[in-house]
Amino acid sequence: MKTRVLGAQRTVLAMALATAFSALSTPAYSQTQAIPQLTETVISANRTPTRADELVSDVTVITRAEIEKSLGRTLPELLSRVPGVQFSSNGGLGKNSSVNIRGSEARHTILLIDGVRYGSATTGTPVWDNIAVDMIDRIEILKGPASALYGSEAVGGVVQVFMRKGAAGFKPYGAMTLGSESHAQFSAGVTGGAGDVTYALSAQKTREAGFSATNSRVGIATFNPDRDGFEQNSLSGSVAYQINPSWKLDAGLVYADNISRSDDGLNRDTRYSSITNVARVGLEGNVLPGWKTQLRYSLSSDTNRAIVAAPALLPSLFKTTQSQLSWQNDIDTPIGIALLGIENLTQSVESTTRYAISRRDVMSFFGGLNGNSGRHAWQANMRRDNNTQFGSSTTGLVGYGFSLTPQWRVNASYGTSFVAPSFNQLYFPGFGNTTLQPEKGRNSDFGITWSDAGQSVKLVKYDNRIRGFITSATLPVNIPQARIDGITLAYGGTFGGLTLSASADALNPRNELTGVRLPRRSNRQMRGAADYTAGAWTFGGTILRVGESFNDANNTQKLEGYTVGDVYANYQFSKDWNLQAKINNVTAKVYETVLGYNQPGRGVFVTLRWQPK
Repeated sequence: MKTRVLGAQRTVLAMALATAFSALSTPAYSQTQAIPQLTETVISANRTPTRADELVSDVTVITRAEIEKSLGRTLPELLSRVPGVQFSSNGGLGKNSSVNIRGSEARHTILLIDGVRYGSATTGTPVWDNIAVDMIDRIEILKGPASALYGSEAVGGVVQVFMRKGAAGFKPYGAMTLGSESHAQFSAGVTGGAGDVTYALSAQKTREAGFSATNSRVGIATFNPDRDGFEQNSLSGSVAYQINPSWKLDAGLVYADNISRSDDGLNRDTRYSSITNVARVGLEGNVLPGWKTQLRYSLSSDTNRAIVAAPALLPSLFKTTQSQLSWQNDIDTPIGIALLGIENLTQSVESTTRYAISRRDVMSFFGGLNGNSGRHAWQANMRRDNNTQFGSSTTGLVGYGFSLTPQWRVNASYGTSFVAPSFNQLYFPGFGNTTLQPEKGRNSDFGITWSDAGQSVKLVKYDNRIRGFITSATLPVNIPQARIDGITLAYGGTFGGLTLSASADALNPRNELTGVRLPRRSNRQMRGAADYTAGAWTFGGTILRVGESFNDANNTQKLEGYTVGDVYANYQFSKDWNLQAKINNVTAKVYETVLGYNQPGRGVFVTLRWQPK
């Protein structure tokens, strides 16, 4: 197995070298129409707004325009098209999904919604499936350890979702999508502002009859060959008040509720209700010239309840609440922006299942420095987390970037991370292990980027070693070490109306003690995408190839690799209206990302979108 992975990594490296030599020997496509590279502003990489071309870390940004063109209907489906990211799902729309960044565990990623930590403290994983995509304005994916910035869980990275925000004027919008499996989605909203006040309000309703979430491979105790539907209502709102030129007050709310069916044996379904609440309020401004301060309070909750189930499962309630108070200061210095802050996080669990301990508090102190000068860029961070269950943990990050030429740039970083066990891993009856200790990780990565005239190529090599890795077996235990090393190669280019992108991942996520691969992770993944715009028409498509993986930690249950292709066409038939048609899984490929759970077959979807210009 290791030989095959090394071979895959060599293939990716060979592709990188070939691309690099091609870039050196091929003249730029259009020197007169060169597109500035990587000039977006990113927040997640160091908690302060920074130009992407000055970062020392690996960040991917998905814009609103890209979301609208994307063929993914859910947040995990959007993320699965990002280099270095894989996902798995227990069935169709609204079913439980997991996201793995750089081969790490699903519980090794933090999900932030407008800076608010959102997820389940019982499972220890983000909750991806109750976030309505049409209300999202932008997504940032930070790949690599970020515990020095955000604390526990940030081993693989951080995904930050930014909801639509207000701006001057009055800008309503709306969309309607109809499609396969009786899919219907309606969304509408408005962004606007007058004087010192800006606001945004979005609403979305989704329904789908669905398909059978399971097949016979899941086992007779679960399999039921019926439709497993989904319905969801979502709301997002925000308001900001500019008190004076230096100070601003803002608040936001995200709410979603859904009902999803899942199989529970022949002729029997379980129906679950899930409710998402995310609320925040903040004050920010300049204390002195060059000193910006932010004071924020946030509250998020994830509630799951079985409303129809086998008698043995009732009553069933799991509610996670996370409240956080943070104070952050950004101070300009001659050598960059100094970051100083303090946070207090409280995680609590309310459940019909008894937990020996149902609350923990984490007091954190963090600091850092990031800056750039000429061809140099640097970043250093340190964080101290004091957990009422596990004591104190200190994590750090150092990184450096250097521009060899205007086209070529290299960067390297080293970071440490830690993960506190979840409440389920510690206390769930018949499963938990109260002797578990936090995982501790060490990660190094090296990247090289070439960009010029609307094209870019990026190669990243990483090595993540996790001591005390917690297994997902019936009784979770700490094993000595897991290791995940790999290579990601990504390309993007624009040639007039044609946009191309491609990526290839080769990785080896494994238990160092036994050498077996970590479950539900492929060691090879490739993706390609193309869009072409001609007048009012845009045509595009993507293809995703994922190699084989294993459903279990012992590598006895094989999940076959698969290739899925999607296409779309968009027609802007007036200034304010466009019509889009998508075909997902064009070849109707049958595949699984979790043993016994089906993935969507061929789907046809038509969207009518109204956006006054």
